[in-house]
Amino acid sequence: MHPIHDTLLNLQRRQFLASNGLSLGGVACALLAGSHTTTKASDASGRVHPPLPGLPHFAPRAKRLIYLHMNGAPSQLDLFDYKPGLQEYYDTELPDSVRNGQRITTMTSGQARFPVAPSKFEFKPRGQSGLWMSELVPYMHEIADDITMIKSVHTEAINHDPACTFVMTGSEVPGKPSLGSWLSYGLGSESNDLPAFVVFTPTFPAGSQAQALFTRMWSSGFLSTSHNGVALRGTGDPVLFIRNPPGVTANDRRKMLDALGQLNANTHERLGDPETQTRIAQYEMAFRMQTSVPDLTDLKGESKETLEMYGPNVEKMGTYASSAILARRLVERGVRVVQILHRGWDQHNNLPKLIKNQSEDVDQPTAALIKDLKQRGLLEDTLVVFGGEFGRTVYSQGTLTRENYGRDHHPRNFCMWLAGGGVRQGLTYGETDDFSYNIVENPVHLNDLNATILHCMGIDDRRLSFRFQGLDQRLTGVEAPRVVKEILL
Repeated sequence: MHPIHDTLLNLQRRQFLASNGLSLGGVACALLAGSHTTTKASDASGRVHPPLPGLPHFAPRAKRLIYLHMNGAPSQLDLFDYKPGLQEYYDTELPDSVRNGQRITTMTSGQARFPVAPSKFEFKPRGQSGLWMSELVPYMHEIADDITMIKSVHTEAINHDPACTFVMTGSEVPGKPSLGSWLSYGLGSESNDLPAFVVFTPTFPAGSQAQALFTRMWSSGFLSTSHNGVALRGTGDPVLFIRNPPGVTANDRRKMLDALGQLNANTHERLGDPETQTRIAQYEMAFRMQTSVPDLTDLKGESKETLEMYGPNVEKMGTYASSAILARRLVERGVRVVQILHRGWDQHNNLPKLIKNQSEDVDQPTAALIKDLKQRGLLEDTLVVFGGEFGRTVYSQGTLTRENYGRDHHPRNFCMWLAGGGVRQGLTYGETDDFSYNIVENPVHLNDLNATILHCMGIDDRRLSFRFQGLDQRLTGVEAPRVVKEILL
């Protein structure tokens, strides 16, 4: 778990003997590194992506994670946080006692009024559990009894870039490893032919107010670059240069990689840089992916019923539906983490029209993914997470009518749901006030949520750390978070 281990584990005899002034402590460190080598080799059992020694810390309920991130922040008021009493407050000023002096963004701070905007969409209790959902997500109604809805998630960040960075890395400061990278680092992967961590950035409806995506959301930060998320493209080849050029055979490619590997090995012997070993491993993975990726994306083996379940866009590469079925195929093949980032949820105006388009794009494939995993026996040890980076305000941004309104950013509370992997079914956890503006019961900070995700994967978040810049860095920060055990089986 210490960065010097990577260097010591790969230290060559020539470099060791060339070192001057070795103290007994240095010798002890080298011996300690040798003992780690033995443990790691025995635990790895030939795996390309081995786990760290001693991980998981305890028996996991989830072996893999699929994270469905709705980038831009979906409105909890129009999807999952039903507030029927708001109708009588329509177009009245948000009470000062509710806002309580809390900061708001510069996009609405100059408004003369903060008129309350009730949702125009119908809500009903769904499933045996009676979980409230709006008419915007009719297919998710069918999985209401399979999920836990958390209505009391909160964060500090109030703008998209720091908020998205926080939800994925546990920090608003860029440069930290993402959740997927931490899991790749700690648990490795059961697949020898695909990356441990795969990312999709699918298309989204035209006219949506989309925020930019930054690679830091799937970056390995200060961890080895081998733990970066590998983004599969939606157009053309899923990975650039996955095919050999005309006239180059697989045998030719193998010989080229062997020669390149030898050159890199020579470089590593001279310099001892662990990143050189990472580069060798990545070239090998790229070679394996030339076979595994085309097989992954070939849906000919899927039944007609399965394809229809995901909706009409499932065979259109680059769509959310295509990404969802590929997520199932990836975890089926042993990939540890799959992340889908769907853009376009930043609805400051014209929300009713835009959120309807967004919901139609993700609703059916998301429900299909849960049902597909369940019928294959994969849901019980696959954790699925659905949500954004923060919520939306109860007051309207801009002009308010019964049929049209917008909503600004709101970090104080928002909804996320989880399914599978040790999570209880048909549960609603946490509660907000009558304006969906403040949490009144069971708050869940994003660090709490990430600690809970790690717990489901068999990891004690306090014990998964990496020494960097003089600190034992963790996904969940320096303050001890709370594992939300109330939502777990």
